[in-house]
Amino acid sequence: MEIKIIEHDFSVCKVADYSFVDLEKEYCFIGKTDEESSLVCITKAVPPNTIERDDGWKAFRIQGVLDFSLIGVLSQISTLLAENKIGIFAISTFNTDYILTKQDNYDKAIDVLIKAGYCMV
Repeated sequence: MEIKIIEHDFSVCKVADYSFVDLEKEYCFIGKTDEESSLVCITKAVPPNTIERDDGWKAFRIQGVLDFSLIGVLSQISTLLAENKIGIFAISTFNTDYILTKQDNYDKAIDVLIKAGYCMV
């Protein structure tokens, strides 16, 4: 399975609303519940109405379009990283899954995945 390294720094944010979010940016993940409005974006694109933010995230994604019938793809990766004491922030889209780790664990995460047989592109 191929995993694509994404060459950006990311931030995980809580925003007042999405009025300042540029949805046309290359990476912009939003999530809204009855309790919060969340945003994951490239750090340079964090909007001014951010209430809280956590910087220092790096990302990679599972390459290709994942069929909804596939079971355990994200679970396998997250278990492997957890066994190596690497925390993640996972985001799923219609096509695939994105895994974010803190910057200080990113190289270690890549090494763990390569040793497990994943191809990094």
